[in-house]
Amino acid sequence: MNKDPFKRLAERLDALPNGFPPAPDGAELRLLEKIYTPEEAAMAAELRLTLATPGQIASWLCDSGWEGVDVQALRDLLKNMVGKGLITAGRTEGGLGFGLMPFVVGVYEAQIGRMDAELARLFEDYYLQSFGQVLAVQPALHRVVPIGEDVRMDMEIRPYETASEIVKHAQAWGVNNCICRVQKALIGEACEHPLDVCMILSQKPGAFDGSTLFRVLSMEQALDTLQRAAKAGLVHSVSNVQEEISYICNCCTCGCGILRGMAELGIANVVARSAFVNQVDEALCVGCEDCLAMCQFQALSMMDGMLQVNQTRCTGCGVCVSSCLEGALGLVRRPIEDILPVPDRQTDWRLQRSIARGLDMERVL
Repeated sequence: MNKDPFKRLAERLDALPNGFPPAPDGAELRLLEKIYTPEEAAMAAELRLTLATPGQIASWLCDSGWEGVDVQALRDLLKNMVGKGLITAGRTEGGLGFGLMPFVVGVYEAQIGRMDAELARLFEDYYLQSFGQVLAVQPALHRVVPIGEDVRMDMEIRPYETASEIVKHAQAWGVNNCICRVQKALIGEACEHPLDVCMILSQKPGAFDGSTLFRVLSMEQALDTLQRAAKAGLVHSVSNVQEEISYICNCCTCGCGILRGMAELGIANVVARSAFVNQVDEALCVGCEDCLAMCQFQALSMMDGMLQVNQTRCTGCGVCVSSCLEGALGLVRRPIEDILPVPDRQTDWRLQRSIARGLDMERVL
């Protein structure tokens, strides 16, 4: 098989702010070969983050030396690629537009319906060799958010700072199996955490009606899903922006491709911690140690029968709070100097990340 289209696509994906760095043994190319056909890879490599109509894309292709481009055939190919989770689509002033998606978060997560043992192993090979480079760049891909109920009542909470408020501000909700835990199970490393807690959100009412990928939820069902995930000890994380939040990952360090970066690859800042930190009410703590096993970040320890919180390791996820039957735990706001600013929108996040990686965004916009 001619690897040129896959090599070009790999380079194109790595030119995005999220990144898709090459592996020493070419694992990234084998991964793309499993997901794309050569024609699809060649097409995706020509797209931009900004949505464009088939007519506009055809013009680019002709300028790039493609011959005999038929706009209708091109439109059919692009729509098929959208259905396979290879590119994205949306409305533009000129009609339906198509655009390039990052590999993570984007193409990989959309492969849940196509995930098999071969793809799971190919991703694991790539992950272990190169994915740490993606996770080490700031601003982080994900930001931890607690459920609002875990924050002490006298704390001011902004809408983007808690998972429950993010859900309440959405207009449509859906859920699917977590591709990370599915992938780990397929390579023989399953964990006991629930699968059906990967949530998607939209500001467009009915956005997921008729979807074959997501099961539609009501707002109440979405909030129940959050609570179920929290009781299972899962950490809630979202895209690292204030607005346009479109998903909530309910993650674990044993399965999540991002949180594994902390547990397995030793990357301390793999996720942006929340604006909150755990606080112990010593008058209520009985030293039962029930909360210790709930913390996935090794931020809790006991000293002289009293719980201690390592504020550096604590991400402010709040998972341990619900395990405390005495009500001794709660989240409080960090000092202002310890709270990292959250980019307003995806465009701001992309700009900051591109600067950090030394990228020229004009190449991909």
